[in-house]
Amino acid sequence: MRVPPFLMERWQSTFEHRVDYNLSESGVHPVTLSELLELIDLDPEDVRLEYGQSDGSDPLKAAVADLYEGAAPDNVIATTGGAEANYVVLWSLVSAGDRVVALEPTYGQTPGLARGLGADVVSWQLREDLGWQPEPGSAADAITPGTRLVIVTNPNNPTGSVLTEAAMDEIAAAAEAAGAWILADEVYMGAEVEGPETPSFWGRYDRVIVTNSLSKAYALPGLRLGWITAPAHMHEEFWSRKDYTTITPATLSDIAARRVLSADVRPRVLARTRGIIRANLSRVTRWLDDRADLFSYRAPDAGAICYVRYGLDINSTELAERLRAEKGVLLVPGDHFGMDRYLRIGFGNPAAELDAALDRVAALLEETYAAVA
Repeated sequence: MRVPPFLMERWQSTFEHRVDYNLSESGVHPVTLSELLELIDLDPEDVRLEYGQSDGSDPLKAAVADLYEGAAPDNVIATTGGAEANYVVLWSLVSAGDRVVALEPTYGQTPGLARGLGADVVSWQLREDLGWQPEPGSAADAITPGTRLVIVTNPNNPTGSVLTEAAMDEIAAAAEAAGAWILADEVYMGAEVEGPETPSFWGRYDRVIVTNSLSKAYALPGLRLGWITAPAHMHEEFWSRKDYTTITPATLSDIAARRVLSADVRPRVLARTRGIIRANLSRVTRWLDDRADLFSYRAPDAGAICYVRYGLDINSTELAERLRAEKGVLLVPGDHFGMDRYLRIGFGNPAAELDAALDRVAALLEETYAAVA
């Protein structure tokens, strides 16, 4: 297995703690340990840091299953973050020569892993002119007989768009007709700007696998706690692969997660996330609208990310590197999603940090714009 470089993750992990302002993150400002302990009412004396159940404790699997209609604990595997969840699924399902369809742009882990496993990865594009939706009727053209897996991130990263119910049904129908599995990464579910939570792909077809974690909508990336929700007959297969990776979720993370996902705590955690997103999105859109000669964008439906097209004649990686080196601000270049002349701006920071960071971005853009005007 020879995986291609995961450009965005290496970019973030190298620089996110070495800049003044990190706008490369797609979640909101994380919860502190003291805030977490208050939310979950946890007495440290009650926690023994032993090995936990390797596929997740029974109470945690029950709490996750409650999020998905018709699911039971046997449908759930707890993982060390959403990254492990995606890895275990790809490792289990994809072999050399398989046809994998990726709805793109998308988070690069899953198509990258599929390529590393030797799959033929086919890109199926979301269209900006349709509000970052697939073209109606295109699912059957992309998901042809012989397709092994369809990769979907919904809500989407980097665009922040949410698939319409019609698009989701079309994807499920095309996958069923082709006999393909669907891997739906739903890590931004619950981080919507307005309205109800994004519907899950779970239950739309009997070969749907959902991954999720506490990292984005729950603002708890440091717990490194994710999960797979899948048909019960796949439980043993996924668990056997996990025996070769991290074996068990961290005990403290398992205990915290089952309480965070409880019916009384979960709404409060998601309300915090949505409040930050709503307040900061207006700051970002005002900033962009003030520079309408440079930027075009569609405001996200979910997630603390805004995917913007810019009008400067400069490569996105070059621009992002200049922002990092000269202004101490980290953004994600569109190159990391195979799309030059775009930037992904994260806006989940505290408001004062966000404003200061955008001021620095504006300064460099004005310098660059003046230089080429």
